[in-house]
Amino acid sequence: MSWITCHLGDVLTLKRGYDLPHAKRKDGEVPVVSSSGITGFHNEAKIDGPAVVTGRYGTLGEVYYLDEQCWPLNTALYVQDFKGNRSRFIYYFLQFVLRGMQSDKAAVPGVNRNDLHARKIRFAADSSIQKDIEHAIQPYDDLVENNRRRIQLLDEFAHLLYQEWFVHLRFPGHEQVRITDGVPEGWAKKPLKQIATLNYGKALKAELRVPGSYPVYGSSGEVGTHEKALCKGPGIVIGRKGNVGSVFWINRDFYPIDTVYFINCEESNLFLFHALQSVQFINTDVAVPGLNRDMAYSREILIPDNTILGQFLEEANPIQAQIIKLQEYNEKLAQARDLLLPKLMSGELTV
Repeated sequence: MSWITCHLGDVLTLKRGYDLPHAKRKDGEVPVVSSSGITGFHNEAKIDGPAVVTGRYGTLGEVYYLDEQCWPLNTALYVQDFKGNRSRFIYYFLQFVLRGMQSDKAAVPGVNRNDLHARKIRFAADSSIQKDIEHAIQPYDDLVENNRRRIQLLDEFAHLLYQEWFVHLRFPGHEQVRITDGVPEGWAKKPLKQIATLNYGKALKAELRVPGSYPVYGSSGEVGTHEKALCKGPGIVIGRKGNVGSVFWINRDFYPIDTVYFINCEESNLFLFHALQSVQFINTDVAVPGLNRDMAYSREILIPDNTILGQFLEEANPIQAQIIKLQEYNEKLAQARDLLLPKLMSGELTV
């Protein structure tokens, strides 16, 4: 039969991920995957690709696909056995099955894999149907991934521009400017405390979040959405616990949680965002990574004169505008795909 009614555990086996504290991670190229996606890298893998990973605690209902080896964390579940089914189809199918889980998590703060295995489903058992459904959905993912890479390249270009001007000091007109002890005339090194205020994020447990239009940011980046924002955008977020010193630029209103500091929109600009990425923030606790605010405030940043600062922002702002357009396009692609997905997975629409 092409379509069957069965339990989720009949078509795949989920397994809990593996613990890997930040203090034990070593430099490498193996993605570390949590309930909110790739949150770092390590030099050792726990499972081979292709890998399908979803949240067990924290961010629920999101599913991630990786072609390569990875290390799924213990906040996640991964597909240990695809039971002969196509891996990418299972990736799409789990998104369909887990849809709406975020709205349920006030009552269910975590996911039990046995409960998921027992869930009754209608499933496309025919490999050819699975392949056809993949081919209908994958172009959306391919476009999103292509735009994501373009965003990454644009961001890298902007940061290289910052380094060229403010690290290597090859800014416009540098040949005519006297430099003393690494500081061009008219510029100044200032501690962060004199430049911006590091505000504490506010606790917002995963089970209390109501999915909405405002991104929720932790030290690993966006970890979900909420119906309300805490801050007006644009703004800057700095990792305080977990990924210490991680830096994110958020274009719109957002909700920073208690694992981060945030800089409000009045004090945020793209120069400061790129400058903070070059700051060596120091972890003050080996066992539980943390960034002390006084320590962060003591870090010095080279501040240019207003002319050079204005010229840099004239270069950086259009790049950021391109990034925003690509991000908005990706959101529309994701919305279109999410409308198509349930119709294909339920058999309502055939391909």
